[in-house]
Amino acid sequence: MEAAQRAFGNPALEFALALARARKRPVAVVFALDPSGSTGTLRQHAFLLAGLAHVARGLAERGVRFSLRLGSPPEIVLGLAQGAAAVVTDRGYLRHQRAWRAEVARRAPCAVFQVETEAVVPVELAYPKEAVNAAALRRRIQPLLPRFLRPLPEQDPPVPSANLPLPGPEEPVSLEVLGKMELDRSVPPLDLPAGTEAARRRLAQFLEGKLERYHLDRNDPTRDGTSGLSPYLHFGQISPVEVARRVAEAGGPGAAAFLEELVVRRELAFNFVFYNPQYDAFAGLPRWAQETLRRHAQDPRSALYTLEELEEGRTHDPLWNAAQAELRTAGKIHGYLRMYWGKQFLLWTSDPEDAFRWALYLNNKYALDGNDPASYAGVGWCFGLHDRPFPERPLWGKVRPMTGAGLRGKCDPRVYIARWAQGGSR
Repeated sequence: MEAAQRAFGNPALEFALALARARKRPVAVVFALDPSGSTGTLRQHAFLLAGLAHVARGLAERGVRFSLRLGSPPEIVLGLAQGAAAVVTDRGYLRHQRAWRAEVARRAPCAVFQVETEAVVPVELAYPKEAVNAAALRRRIQPLLPRFLRPLPEQDPPVPSANLPLPGPEEPVSLEVLGKMELDRSVPPLDLPAGTEAARRRLAQFLEGKLERYHLDRNDPTRDGTSGLSPYLHFGQISPVEVARRVAEAGGPGAAAFLEELVVRRELAFNFVFYNPQYDAFAGLPRWAQETLRRHAQDPRSALYTLEELEEGRTHDPLWNAAQAELRTAGKIHGYLRMYWGKQFLLWTSDPEDAFRWALYLNNKYALDGNDPASYAGVGWCFGLHDRPFPERPLWGKVRPMTGAGLRGKCDPRVYIARWAQGGSR
């Protein structure tokens, strides 16, 4: 278990149980945690471990052994594979996730199965190459949805394994593990409940109180009109298929708008990181965007800021400062405002590569759902990814501009600024 951190609604787990039933073997679930903390901060790992506590309890209820290990994920899995009939893994699309699984598949002494768990439609089936925009993927993915929006039957283990002995040291499924990790501790944890039950409660609240107006309220950062499911999807604490099915069953224009975000846009990000090896670099942007931004790198700018000034929200723009305060304090920025936040880096740095790198760094450091395919695609969109060239203008070149004046047509920014002034909270 790595990407799909859940004991229920987990296709990899159900496949493993079916395989075990056919072979009359017990199943053990192992989560290997990289102690270097290279894929997150204290904030992100605290939420991860809180979620794993729910995984351990859920698996215990199902009679399945759970083991948390600290070390190199492929080495831990390969060590345990020596006594296994088969290894089943969930699926991740980022470079390090794919590398871990490839190493296990290459070196394991037994069969290795990878099961799609985090996309509604598997990325290769949805599209055979990098999609240029959402429209290209939408045309391919929508006809496939009925095949995949189906309930997942859950089964009992053929052999109860709760007390199955496993070789090697284990860790307690608690926040104590954080003390053994090399983490960036400057980003504090958030007071947000983790786990599948919390995710399902959040989904129920969204379906009952927000979905009907989602298409009207989602782009207004002064309204609480979004689902709040992004962290749970990022850590795999809830199945995207479960969410999509529940929303599709509700129906209506709000449901259609949400499914566009959950399936088309989210899986466009999967497509991007899967097919573009430079997804985390300026060089991974469309060539036209790279060229136009470099041509306008020397345009006169009203202000230039250092990374430290940006990180601390010390710019002349109170709206941008408020967005950065929300990111640092709440671990997120409202989706529509995050586009404004990301695009301003182009106005305040003289090197577009620095602008891209700094935006991605701050997003991945503070966002609870950072280091996600949607992080790379979302920041990339601010710089021209999955978009078309616009009429050329100073600073922006041909990249789509976004200004505070444009935002005022969507909402009253003063309300948002007042909420997050001085790093305040909701």
